[in-house]
Amino acid sequence: MAKISVTLEGAILQEIPINKVKITIGRRPSNDVVLNHLAISGEHAVIETHSNDSFLEDLNSTNGTQVNGQPVKRHFLQNGDVISLAKYKLRFEMDGMHHVINSQFPDPNPVPGASVKHAFVKVLNGSNAGRQLVLSKELTTLGTPGVQVATITRTNNTYFLTHVEGAQSTLVNDAGIGNKVRELKQGDVIDLSGTRLMFQTG
Repeated sequence: MAKISVTLEGAILQEIPINKVKITIGRRPSNDVVLNHLAISGEHAVIETHSNDSFLEDLNSTNGTQVNGQPVKRHFLQNGDVISLAKYKLRFEMDGMHHVINSQFPDPNPVPGASVKHAFVKVLNGSNAGRQLVLSKELTTLGTPGVQVATITRTNNTYFLTHVEGAQSTLVNDAGIGNKVRELKQGDVIDLSGTRLMFQTG
């Protein structure tokens, strides 16, 4: 289980386990993580977790949110990331979790006796060309944190692509999807920082 360690001037104030979908951060007492400082907004930020992948989102706070010294609006959290809010530091720590990042595609070995069919993405270029990633989880994360990250969400055998992080929009069939959720169709080509992936079903 992941956790957040809250420190002030080097002293650990509290440790909060990431044990639910949303962990709210802010000055109001109703938040999961309460930071009593005037520079902290009432509802400052939130950490959302889906299938062991955690994302930090700034809730249009007055003074903003930083991760590892860089201002962020939405950020895919990795082990050791340090969130800075006013004088507080929140360290994100994972315990035995694994994220699917591009270049970590397993070999396409079918599982004998598998009855459930899932869609998959196939790498079209680069050193991993030909590799496949089966979309067996409800949420699969793709990309390189700090550069470009997108997620594919599975809902009742329908798959949706969402751009999460990166100044450049994720592309589908060479068109940027912006902040919109894009339903994926057979043969769609996803472009993540030059890595091209074809979405296929069945």
